[in-house]
Amino acid sequence: MISNKSVKPAFQQAYVKLMMDVIGRGLVMASQVDQEIQQEVAKFPTNFVLSMNVFPSGPAFIAKVTEDHQLVLLSSSETKPDLTITFKHLSHAYLVFSFQESTAQAFANDRMIADGDLSYAIRLVRCLNKMESLILPKILAELAVKEYPTHLSLKDKLTGAANIYLKVAQSYFKRSA
Repeated sequence: MISNKSVKPAFQQAYVKLMMDVIGRGLVMASQVDQEIQQEVAKFPTNFVLSMNVFPSGPAFIAKVTEDHQLVLLSSSETKPDLTITFKHLSHAYLVFSFQESTAQAFANDRMIADGDLSYAIRLVRCLNKMESLILPKILAELAVKEYPTHLSLKDKLTGAANIYLKVAQSYFKRSA
């Protein structure tokens, strides 16, 4: 693994920005295709706004739960989100997004702060873990999540990943069109 200190801050910034965008879009698309994530999202209140960012004003994504219990990305939020997961430093986000540290380990190492109801933060982390388990190769997913799902068959993984990646790609094309 490349040492976090040997990677230039400009590269970390660009990489974390890209990953934050991919994760935000991936989470939204996974909420449309994965039943387990749909069940988790359905437990958030309608119009619930969640965000993930890097302190103080680094890369971020903001999503909202719609009336039909889907997630949609927002370009900004007029009000304070109901739940915000904040990385305390860009290098901390880089550790997580480059699979050198899992989200659970980052929380344990006090690299992230959850501002909002802890039960909703746990629910969001479960959604992120499932999405990462689906879209990442197993070897990377095992580094990214606390516990890789034992019930995830190769067929389910490939089908889920293909559906999510297709929808993420479509979301980029829609934005540029």
